[in-house]
Amino acid sequence: MGMARIPEEFVVQQAIEEDDCNGHRSPSSKVTAAVAEGVFVPPLNFAMVNDGVFRSGFPETTNFRFLETLELRSIVYLCPEPYPEVNKEFLESNSIRLFQFGIEGRKEPFVNIPGERIREALEVVLDAKNHPLLIHCKRGKHRTGCVVGCLRKLQKWCLSSVFDEYQRFAAAKARVCDLRFMELFDASSMKLLST
Repeated sequence: MGMARIPEEFVVQQAIEEDDCNGHRSPSSKVTAAVAEGVFVPPLNFAMVNDGVFRSGFPETTNFRFLETLELRSIVYLCPEPYPEVNKEFLESNSIRLFQFGIEGRKEPFVNIPGERIREALEVVLDAKNHPLLIHCKRGKHRTGCVVGCLRKLQKWCLSSVFDEYQRFAAAKARVCDLRFMELFDASSMKLLST
């Protein structure tokens, strides 16, 4: 998992420099060799939500090889910041459609969870034509947790199970306002299609 935070280009360059200087295989050249041999590194907080639906934190370049194995059709991006160019290139080269829902990431007590944006994101998630798909924000905790929690309510999960799943990803950063939002989310106005 530690490998996910090291840009692959840095690892390759560092390994070349160390091999040249020392004349032997360094730990970072072993990492490079593992990457070259097809090691797949999932993004931070990666998990399967349902058949064809995944969740995670923001994918780094070291995660691209892993993401290719999922054969994604769509990405649901929950942040307002523009998608980085290198990520856009990855999406284009793999024919992955990007759906962006600019939900601001804020700390309590200044959190405003836009219910309409969550509903729009859920409509994309519920449409099987978009599967397989990945839902992500920065760390895969709060915004992603709210979307997945609301999906679970649509799937008729009991509230304690919804909260347990949210807590597993948010850990010490769990927010009362997120839990309250999921509790009050009215799932009756949305149809569960085929997730």
